Formats: sequence, C-alpha cells, structure tokens
Amino acid sequence: MTKYFNPKMECMAKEEKYLLQSERLRIVVKRVFENVKWYREKMLNIGVYPEDINTIDDIEKLPFTEKHDLRDNYPFGSFAVPKKQIVRVHASSGTTGKLTVVGYTKKDIEDWAECCARGLYSVGAGEDSTIHIAYGYGLFTGGLGMHYGGELIGATVVPASSGNTPRQIMLINDFSADTLCCTPSYAIHMAEEALKLGLNPKNFPLKYGIFGAEPWSEEMRRQIQELYSLKAYDIYGLSEISGPGVATECEHQCGPHVQDDFFYPEIIDSVTEKQVKNGEKGELVFTTLSKEGMPLIRYRTRDISSIISEPCACGRTSVRLSKITGRYDDMMIVRGVNVFPSQIESALVGCDSQVSSKFMVVLNRVNNLDTMDIEVELLPGVAFDEIKSVQLLTQKVHSVVTSAIGVSANIKLVSNGTFKYIEGEKVKKVKDNRKI
Repeated sequence: MTKYFNPKMECMAKEEKYLLQSERLRIVVKRVFENVKWYREKMLNIGVYPEDINTIDDIEKLPFTEKHDLRDNYPFGSFAVPKKQIVRVHASSGTTGKLTVVGYTKKDIEDWAECCARGLYSVGAGEDSTIHIAYGYGLFTGGLGMHYGGELIGATVVPASSGNTPRQIMLINDFSADTLCCTPSYAIHMAEEALKLGLNPKNFPLKYGIFGAEPWSEEMRRQIQELYSLKAYDIYGLSEISGPGVATECEHQCGPHVQDDFFYPEIIDSVTEKQVKNGEKGELVFTTLSKEGMPLIRYRTRDISSIISEPCACGRTSVRLSKITGRYDDMMIVRGVNVFPSQIESALVGCDSQVSSKFMVVLNRVNNLDTMDIEVELLPGVAFDEIKSVQLLTQKVHSVVTSAIGVSANIKLVSNGTFKYIEGEKVKKVKDNRKI
C-alpha cells in the first residue's frame, strides 16, 4: 500500500539527509542571530556565533529555547521577518494569561501543508479521499494544518471542526468520509454516541483515523479499531514548531515518522541537558530547519519520548518517535487544550474578594471524554446562607477561569481549610484519574 507524497525527501539516503540538515541548520542559525534580538543575546552569552555551526552535529553548541522565552517576548518579539511578511498567526495557551504566539510566512504555510500531506499519504489517504476534520479550527493549529494538507493531496476536505456529535456522524456517513482526523477520545465518544442512535460505527465508510492533540495509549488504539472498521494512526505536533504534521505514523503503526528535513529532533536528559544514548527515553527537543517567520532552536517540548532510528518497512528513511509517555512539567492536556495550574491560579487571584487562590483540579474521563472539576477554597470567614449567593459566585468563578484556560470546567466552592498545605513540600494541585 505504501505511497509517498514526496519520495525524494521521504526516502532520502542518510548521508544526503545529513548534508541537507547541516546546510539548513547553518541558514536558520544565521537567520535568528541576525533577526531575533533575544536569540542573538542567548548565543553571545555562551560565546557561540553562526560561523561556529558547520554541521548538524554542532547543534549541541547552541542554547535551548523554552516556552518562557516566547512568553517573555510576546507578542511578536520572536519573529525573524518583518510583520508584513507574516501571513498567519496562531497561538496556544501559555503559563500565564498571555498566549504563545507563532507567526508564519507564506512559505511556512506551504511547508506545513507539505508535512501534513506526507502524513495523510503515509496512512493511505489520497486524491480520491474524503477527509473529515473534527479538530478545532481557529487559533488552535489542529484543524487548519490537516485541512491544507488534505487540499494539497487533492482530497475532498470536510472542515467539520469540533462539537455537535450527531451532525458529525451524519456528515461522515452522508459524505462517505474515508479519513477521520480528531482527538482519540472524541473518536471513541463519537462511536458510542452512534451506537446510542442505533448506528454501528463498523458500518461507517472510514478506513483511516489520524488521532492526536492529547496523549493516548495502545489500548485506546485497539479500542478505536474495534469500534470502527479503520486503522488508527498517531500524529505528533505542537503549535510552537508548526502544528500537526511534525510526525505521523505510516501504515505499519510503529511510531510517527518525523519530517526531519523540516524538523530536527533530539532527546536530552532534562537535568543534565545532554543528549542521551540512541534509543533512550528523555525530553524531546526540536529545531526548525526551514521556518522563516519564527524559527526555533532546540525548543524543549517537555514531552517524554525516544528516537527510533531503525529502518521502517515502509521505506521511509526518516527517524521515528516512540509513544509519548508523559511530560516533564505540570501541563495538563484537557480535550486537546493545554492547561497549566498557574493559569488557574492567576485567574483566581483578584477574581473576587470571597475566594482564595487555593484550588484542586480533578481530571476524569467519562464516556471517553475528559472532565475537569476545579474545587476552589473560600477565604477565611466566608460562608453562605443562601443558595442563590453560592450559585452567583460559582458562575462568576466559572466565567473567569474558563476565559483564562480556554476550556470549560465544573467549579465547586469549598470551605476554607479544605486543602492542607504542608510547609516545605510541593503543593499538589492536580489529581489526574484518567487512564491513558
């Protein structure tokens, strides 16, 4: 079944790939040094100049980039081209109220579409396909990335976006979609809703499912494939680097192939910040090799993975990623949205004179969809005698918190002293009961 969208690049010999990556690294380092003030300062602080970078092996000489670098230079301080060359802006949640902003040039958009097109081809989709996209559209990169990739391969794209499950089911069947793009939990939820409607998902026209934007297990893959008559594929991406399509599995389902002519992956020890041995797990780090609008050097994703270098039976020579098994920071992924405890804390501070900034997040998975409950502690001496007062304050906190984190949560007000904080110990603010 193997098909290649760009066989020259996807099956490039190792030695040729090395030369290409080295050339592109030299160009991107020079670009950020000359055009991004804070990158230039980072390099000068450790005594590294563009002329010190000759091959891809020299990447270890370069400084790391972290999310706070992008936040500190909000909104456009990380762009490497004049704003008039930026044709698209996407953004994702940061650890404060500020978003992490990413800018794309016309070529960046074209390259992104190419990566997603390769991924779609690798699972079996093609020009005769109808691709149903149930990822969200907007500032979130999920929907638009796969959208443009689908159009590039000549497929029929259905931009269904998220929500309204009965309509999603109707469109998949009425439009004869053979490819489904959404979060894995939503795929399961959709199948279960279909069964309630008296429809058997196995009879859907779907052949391929491309699932990402949240962690998922091999058990979930098997469950999805048992619910539908399709093969479920993993996709990896993050908005700071590009969006979906950074890496996508092929027909053999043995780890997403990294589009490593565009994105160079490393695995480091998060403590020593040194590269680990080949095949060992550690923190995934990416360098963009061709981005114009906002190139990133050694961006620390905080995701835990490893690099698979062994040849794949599909014939692609790109390296693959093992299953993401967790994160090094405290970020939660809820229904495909990045949520940080510090966002909630920031929202609660100053929200109302009756609530404190002490809270506990409880995550569960109900009917294969994430639920988020936030218990918020009242300030000392605050008590309510009227149900209406409780309801009004709960609604206010819900509005403020939801606006800050970008995803709805159930708010429950609890009495002062509910949470026991032990001095000198790290406060646990999240209980994740989901099984992924």
